[in-house]
Amino acid sequence: MAKREITVLTDASLITCIVQRGVADTVVRAASEGGAQGATICFARGTGVRERLGILGLAVSVEKEIVNIIVANDQLDHIFEKIYLAAKLDTPGMGLLYVTPLEKMATYIPPDIEERFAP
Repeated sequence: MAKREITVLTDASLITCIVQRGVADTVVRAASEGGAQGATICFARGTGVRERLGILGLAVSVEKEIVNIIVANDQLDHIFEKIYLAAKLDTPGMGLLYVTPLEKMATYIPPDIEERFAP
């Protein structure tokens, strides 16, 4: 039986974007254009103390989409900005975007790719 090893990656972060239902595809497209390799989309329901937001009295839908994207830290700022602009997060009630540093992560890495980046 072949020896099984774990390749641990430490230079990555998790970008999480919570948006109104129907906007997740736009977020994923922008992240992909920025260099992200993939995303996970989950559906959620939000709650809050107010049904309306701000002076404009905009109704904020309770149905949300949560997009999680793991990216290399050297791509983080670029992809973060692409998502922010594409999702129009500078508009009240559109959602929010945040980053969580990852201490370590692991996934399958083909041997030829791993050899290219080995010290």
